[in-house]
Amino acid sequence: MQQKPSYVATLEASDPDLLRGVAAMREFTLKDGALSTKVKTLMMMLCDSLLSHPDGVRAIAGRARGMGASEEEIAETLHVAFLMGGLPALVTGCNAFESPSG
Repeated sequence: MQQKPSYVATLEASDPDLLRGVAAMREFTLKDGALSTKVKTLMMMLCDSLLSHPDGVRAIAGRARGMGASEEEIAETLHVAFLMGGLPALVTGCNAFESPSG
C-alpha cells in the first residue's frame, strides 16, 4: 500500500480545499497523454533526485516499478539526473535502488 506524503495529512486537517485542488492537478498532469504515466513517474523520480528528496526517490521508484518500469529505465533516469545535477543528484538518486520501506 502506498503511503501518503506528509503534506496530505497536514492539508486534510488544515486546508482540505487546497488538497482537493492539488489532487485534481496531480490527476490531470499524471494521466496518460503524449507521455505515459510511467514516463511521467520516472520524470518525478528524476526531479526528486535533483531536489535531494531521498525518500521521494525511493517511493517514486517503487511506484514506477509497479507501472512496469525496468531496472534499466530506472538506471537511465538516474543517468539524466547525474548529467543535470551532478554527484549530489546521483547520490540521492541511488535511493531508487532501495525498497520503499528502507
